[in-house]
Amino acid sequence: MDHALIAALRAHARGIHCLEAATEILIGHRTWPHLAALTALITTIPGTAHGPEMAYPDWPAIITALDTGMPHSRSEQQMLRLAAGLATGTPVDLREALTGLDDHNIDLVVTAVLRTSGRGRPAQP
Repeated sequence: MDHALIAALRAHARGIHCLEAATEILIGHRTWPHLAALTALITTIPGTAHGPEMAYPDWPAIITALDTGMPHSRSEQQMLRLAAGLATGTPVDLREALTGLDDHNIDLVVTAVLRTSGRGRPAQP
């Protein structure tokens, strides 16, 4: 993901803790930010005189793509499902989603939980 897309994703999520958490999982993940299959499912809205460019993932389309063949590893699927769950309220099996994640991904999840509760670090500008 380029810096402009990252800024646009953060601008869209700003102030909504669960969306900020989901966005930071996407941005912080080692694989997803670099896959065209995912970025193709993110819509960008041009900025105006009153606000910045914004971007938002089409979460239902992302989950459908996961379920219908978008290439991914187990941990990539786990992280994307967790992000989608935070963003949309879609139920996630936590035992399935958390088992076997590496330290980097667990750190992203812990930070996301804190951010969702309003106690985490604010999203970067």
